[in-house]
Amino acid sequence: MRLLRAISGVIAAASLTAGPALPAVDPGARTVWPRGSAVVSYAGGPALERALARHPAAVVRRLPALRVIEVRPRGDVERYAARLAAEPGIVGVERVAPRRSLVEPALVAAPAGVPLQWQYSAVHADQVSPEIAQAAAKLTIAVIDTGADLGAPDLASKAPLVHSVRAGSPDVTDRNGHGTFVAALAAGSGSNGEGIAGVAGDAQLLIVQAGGPAGAFTDVEEAAAIVYAVDHGARILNLSLGGPSTSITERRAIDYAIARGALLVAAVGNSYANGNPVEYPAALLQPTGSRGVGGRGLAVAASTRSGKRAPFSSTGTHLSLAAPGEAVFSALSSSSPASRYPRVALPGSSGGLYGYGSGTSFASPQVAGAAALVWAANPQLRADEVASILEQTASGQGSWTAELGYGVLDVAAAIARAQDPAHVPPLRLSGRRAGTRVALAWPPLPGAASFRVSVTQDSEPERVLTPAITATTASYSLASGSSYAFTVTALGATGTELAVSAPWLVSLRQAPARISLTASLPRGAASRRVALDARLSVAGLPGAEGARTVVLESFDGTRWLRAATAVTDSSGGAAWRYSVTAGSYRLRARYSGTDEIAPAISPTVKLTLR
Repeated sequence: MRLLRAISGVIAAASLTAGPALPAVDPGARTVWPRGSAVVSYAGGPALERALARHPAAVVRRLPALRVIEVRPRGDVERYAARLAAEPGIVGVERVAPRRSLVEPALVAAPAGVPLQWQYSAVHADQVSPEIAQAAAKLTIAVIDTGADLGAPDLASKAPLVHSVRAGSPDVTDRNGHGTFVAALAAGSGSNGEGIAGVAGDAQLLIVQAGGPAGAFTDVEEAAAIVYAVDHGARILNLSLGGPSTSITERRAIDYAIARGALLVAAVGNSYANGNPVEYPAALLQPTGSRGVGGRGLAVAASTRSGKRAPFSSTGTHLSLAAPGEAVFSALSSSSPASRYPRVALPGSSGGLYGYGSGTSFASPQVAGAAALVWAANPQLRADEVASILEQTASGQGSWTAELGYGVLDVAAAIARAQDPAHVPPLRLSGRRAGTRVALAWPPLPGAASFRVSVTQDSEPERVLTPAITATTASYSLASGSSYAFTVTALGATGTELAVSAPWLVSLRQAPARISLTASLPRGAASRRVALDARLSVAGLPGAEGARTVVLESFDGTRWLRAATAVTDSSGGAAWRYSVTAGSYRLRARYSGTDEIAPAISPTVKLTLR
């Protein structure tokens, strides 16, 4: 019986754990207890101490807030657990449930002590909050390249949209390998527990194949890919390609994308040792001679592990910034030749191919991924503002050089700058009133995890109505006769205040009203016609007197009774005409009021007819 009670206790306690509770102890089951430990959940401290006094064990860890303790007995753990589970006040005894971190294998320290994917932490992508990484799912990065291996685990997890401008089909098989390597760096899945982690968090991928197996492109293929990417929702376009000259076709494609609000990121080239020529389209995005000022996109150089310029990386007055590009680690295409991209074993990985590569081609997609995160942190930014933030927060701290532009990419710093109040749009609160109920609304705010709604009523202190909601609307019932000032505060993931709206004011104070009643007596002794005229007036609300219902009441000696009703004309007038019998009458007019207008009763009119 006690064992059955222990089992039910384990089930009841399951909501306190991160995963499903393990079965309660079965003395007949010979199973392994990880680390020789048992996890004990208990009903109260005294019961636990009595049970441990009867069944001593070394205490490994106490979690009093959860009424849980981990113990390590000397003998057979299974038998010990069965005896302990039978004690009064012991809710359940469970095995330690093993867990593994869902970190990408490439981010785990390799035997040399450094993660194979060293570049991820070098640009501080490891400091991006889960909220920002998830918010990036609203953005799409187009990788215009040689295609991609859609079976690579980090790309398969993203289920990218695909198109080949070369074949006019969805077949983007990457026989070169360049596109797969680039796409994974930009936005490979960082939450699938496999392979590497792309910089862009949960951003969507659009793979547009423009290059063939040899990696060759034409300006027309590039232009067609740019147009396709923009027309299919890409906000960021990565161009890890280049050549020594440009063309009208290429320039028009760049103009087309920029006019539609896209941010283009391109590699500056790997020709430092070969005359250091200017290459395009990078020089169309950050023109020669600009020295980092202005520009229409980002031209990206390559850096080393030490943050210096990679020896092959081109230099010049058209550089925007740099990102790791020497011996960076990424996913490989299974269709690419091993001679071009040698395979490297990735400990902890169960699928996919991985290896190292060097080139500004592999620096550019990291910047493209960072742009998605900046836009996720502040969706109100324009493309040129995103580019400027990435430049100004790079390692050069605002200083430009021909070697690295504004310096090496710093993803975390760029996100922080995007969320700075100078870049956060004002939080605008609007409202609508219907009677005594108000409906409030405000737009989403970049980086806001929740919102707090507060109100000040008349001269009372401000009070919080809703501490934290994720919705951007709320409604409340109010009391007539008061004035209210509502505010909404945007809160970050840690509860910090990001922005506070200006107050939205609403008054339920009723405008004072007056109503009068006059009676015209019969002219002749034989006449019994009485004319009754009411007049309603409302202070401070011109035109509010019309179309109001007023009631004529008569007093029967005990109470006031409804005699008739009438609707006022535009000037507030109402009239009744009656033939009455001889007698004494006491009459009045009454207006019941609304949320905006106070009620009113006229002075009593007395009539005596003989």
